[in-house]
Amino acid sequence: MKKTEKTQAAPLESTAQPLPMKVDVKIGSIRPEGSIRAIASVNLNDCFAVRNVKVVDSSKGLFVAMPSYKAGNGEYKDICFPVTKEFRQQLNDAVIHAYQQALTQNQQKGGAQAPFEAPEQNSGMRMDGM
Repeated sequence: MKKTEKTQAAPLESTAQPLPMKVDVKIGSIRPEGSIRAIASVNLNDCFAVRNVKVVDSSKGLFVAMPSYKAGNGEYKDICFPVTKEFRQQLNDAVIHAYQQALTQNQQKGGAQAPFEAPEQNSGMRMDGM
């Protein structure tokens, strides 16, 4: 890319207003046992989907774990992740809220001991920009 092309693109990026992020969460399964409590799919602004987002129960409470891979040094690295603190909070809130809503619906239906498979069309939770 030419140097002049870089300088021409910069003003567009700096003047653009961030769009409110629409976060649509679908809980695919709820697991009553183990530390992984649910698996979710997240759709961002109806443009980008992230699958295999996990709701994990730890000693500090529930947290959202993004899809990851095991690096050569044995550490796990996130494949995709929120860049800003504000969007990380919005994403976490949306996923945890959808999980709690699906868990409540599951318990009201009898709370079967087997893993719960949420129906795709009824399990979404939308949170528009904050």
